Amino acid sequence: MAKVIILTTKAFIAKKHIRTAAALTYSTLLAIVPIAAVIFAVARGFDYSKYIEEWFKDALASQPQVADAIIGFVNSYLVHARSGIILGVGLIFMLWTVIMLTSNIEQAFNDIWLVKKTRSWARTIIDYTAVFFLLPVVILVTSGVSIVFATISDGLKEVLLMAPIMKVMVAMVPYVIWALVFMALYIYMPNTKVKWTKAIIPGIIAGVAMQLLQLFYIHSQMWVSSYNAIYGSFAALPLFMLWLQISWTICLFGAEMCYVSQNLKDSLYNHEVQEISHHHQIIMAALLLNVICKRHYNGQSACTARQLQKKLGLPLPVTLELLQQLKKAGIINIRGNAKGENAIYQPSIGTNNISMGLLVDKLERQGKWKPKVNTADLDGKLWRKIYKIRRDYTKNLHSILIRDL
Repeated sequence: MAKVIILTTKAFIAKKHIRTAAALTYSTLLAIVPIAAVIFAVARGFDYSKYIEEWFKDALASQPQVADAIIGFVNSYLVHARSGIILGVGLIFMLWTVIMLTSNIEQAFNDIWLVKKTRSWARTIIDYTAVFFLLPVVILVTSGVSIVFATISDGLKEVLLMAPIMKVMVAMVPYVIWALVFMALYIYMPNTKVKWTKAIIPGIIAGVAMQLLQLFYIHSQMWVSSYNAIYGSFAALPLFMLWLQISWTICLFGAEMCYVSQNLKDSLYNHEVQEISHHHQIIMAALLLNVICKRHYNGQSACTARQLQKKLGLPLPVTLELLQQLKKAGIINIRGNAKGENAIYQPSIGTNNISMGLLVDKLERQGKWKPKVNTADLDGKLWRKIYKIRRDYTKNLHSILIRDL
């Protein structure tokens, strides 16, 4: 566990997650009213908006001014939307902020898990629409559980043994709810398969940290009052932004811990592909491509990234990055489900045409920008000699098939 925490801290700092938390804070500020409006609208459709409003105030107990302001904005928004005042550009902007927030959260989690492929637009709309409709139901159920525990606790006040136990259980309910929320985020948000067992401890740590942050904000009234003396009524906004940024920092730290826990052996390898020399990148790419081509040529089943990594003893992050480079070069195809855990890698062209020369040429020519270099003022004979040596070099490499290595 100590190793996991140390590696998580190193990765958290190296990947600059504080900046990501700041970006998510900005996106959340833009999207919080539209998201709350959707949740309240669904709740009103089922006639339990009062319970959602109470839950919302409890969730933002450390920010009561902000909670009241957001509820006021939401009610105003729903009234205007019902009367047809907010249409067209305003509605599109609201939807855009919600989509941007969800896509930014997904991208942040995908970056942690080294996932290059995001959800398709159709799947994004279906998944997040389902979440928005289920969220009020989940909120209602969690609120109901809290009420049930509180009621049972009140009924057992006279019971000597059970009363203290129930009091502790009631106090633990918010911690459990936050832990479950973070566990769901860590399993559901990345576009890859996350083992639920690896999300338990990060979820609990993040949930406890989040609840402690709430308690700190609630009980630090002296600090808040001095802040109010400086900023006046405007103080609620910077305090809320600070609370949001710390919350996202906790969330991202837990997500990084989840990744490190699931990939502990690979996390010991701290170097990125960009730090590896081009010479060794080509050698490792040739090793990966050799296994892929040989299995295809012999009629064997294709390998997943994890199987390739185990066969060759390469770090998983490096394996995934090199496979992506081979895909961009048009040498291999990736087939499998969107989650990527069972995605398999196959040659995109015949193995008779995949040579060492093709690999070197494709990898060296990768890049979107191809500037025109002026060599007119240089010695033409020497340049022609350089080009000839280069052609002879690649020609010799083209004679060696990757599958024969």
